[in-house]
Amino acid sequence: MLKLARQQILLGQSVTTKADAIALLAGKLTEAGLVEAGYVDGMLAREAQHATYLGSGIAIPHGTTDTRHLVKSTGVMVAQFPQGIEWDEGQTAYVAIGIAAKSDEHLGILRQLTHVLGDEQAAEALKNATDADTIINILTGATTAKEVQYLTLADFPADDRDQLLLGAAARAKSAGWGEAAMVTSLLASEPAYLGDGVWLARTPAAQTGWVVATPSSALSAGDLPVSALLLLCAADSSHLPQLENLAKLAAAGQLGTLAGSDGLAMLQAGPASGLAETFTIINPHGLHARPGAMLVKVAKEYASDIRVANLDGSGEAVSAKSLMKVIGLGVKCGHRLAFRAEGTDAEAALKGIGEAIAAGLGEGAH
Repeated sequence: MLKLARQQILLGQSVTTKADAIALLAGKLTEAGLVEAGYVDGMLAREAQHATYLGSGIAIPHGTTDTRHLVKSTGVMVAQFPQGIEWDEGQTAYVAIGIAAKSDEHLGILRQLTHVLGDEQAAEALKNATDADTIINILTGATTAKEVQYLTLADFPADDRDQLLLGAAARAKSAGWGEAAMVTSLLASEPAYLGDGVWLARTPAAQTGWVVATPSSALSAGDLPVSALLLLCAADSSHLPQLENLAKLAAAGQLGTLAGSDGLAMLQAGPASGLAETFTIINPHGLHARPGAMLVKVAKEYASDIRVANLDGSGEAVSAKSLMKVIGLGVKCGHRLAFRAEGTDAEAALKGIGEAIAAGLGEGAH
């Protein structure tokens, strides 16, 4: 979780160029003891490789992997430029978030920031904010409407369905969706059998979210198989689209797909359509800004709707044409990305994406 203090927020800054803005942030990161002198060179080198403008008036300048040794501690500094700075041709940044990261910790920071900054209203509010607390609340999500969250619990070593449910409940509790009372109420409930080995348990919660849990070995409850257990934690009605997808999967005879590696994507998208392929990321530092932008660039070359899910992450399927969503997947080296493309050029799209990933997404094959 990103934590910000007022001293990390630089309000009402006025500089004329992107280089000046980066120098300002690098200087503040140095003053805060997060980096050593010279880190600014890495930040400027990163911009030379690929602009770190995310969209919605937001930029995230950070150093290259070659300058990570200059990072003393992971952290950020946030500068607001109400008059705007031309970050790249035709792109104006009003807020720049300077990131110092010792390893892949920045992916977690980016995941939260991009989730918040993808909201156009939040970006406008950041531009017009007049106090540090407002910016802190926006960036940490305190003023952002909660979206449905998703978690997986794959190959859980359960001896029976109840242990699988307990594991899913503990996963939801650790994510902050509810307290101990939520777990207690779940254990006193009886999951509903949907068919094809899939069960559904539900409970009121502080955060709406789904946990897709699968056992490490074959289980049964009475005479019925247990191949997957879906835990629905409901704080509002935002889970209704996924319940509709469950009904569609049942009607299409595809409920069993929920027990597979792309089960979470099926819960989000409904019955399978289009073409699918899975590729492994070979970039040593995962999908940070540069390779992430290259992946999005390739995806945008095709008319087809393209969704991608990190099978080694949350499993959530997002648009492969959104840089903020792709970075938010938290993809590291070796992670498997499942792509699904639907449209007239779906086959060509998956072929092009696969070739780009194999070539290192602008960083060379490894």
